[in-house]
Formats: sequence, C-alpha cells, structure tokens
Amino acid sequence: MFEAGDKVLIVACADDPRAVGKTGRIVDEVAPGALTEGRWTVNRIGLLIGPVLCHGHELQKA
Repeated sequence: MFEAGDKVLIVACADDPRAVGKTGRIVDEVAPGALTEGRWTVNRIGLLIGPVLCHGHELQKA
C-alpha cells in the first residue's frame, strides 16, 4: 500500500511506457477506486512526462 508523497520506482506502466525506470511521487491521499480503475496517480516523473496512472504491481517503493 502507498501513501501520498511516497517516492516510487515505476517498473511498468501501461498508461505511459516512457515512465518505466523512472521515479516519481504518489499523489493520492486515499487508496484508488473505480474512477482510476484501481490505479495510483504518480507525478514528478520528469520534465516531459506528466502524471501517470499505474497499478500497484507496476510500482516499487524507492
């Protein structure tokens, strides 16, 4: 489980494959629900990559 502000490594990302191998921070204050189809919002990935949605199994705490 992740919390807002956690630094994570993106090991896979169906939303944007350019994010794979990069780190970012979890945005969500609560666990993801139906609106995001159970995916976490990750931001601060890179200058040219906006926030992405990733399933929990696609992320690792960094």
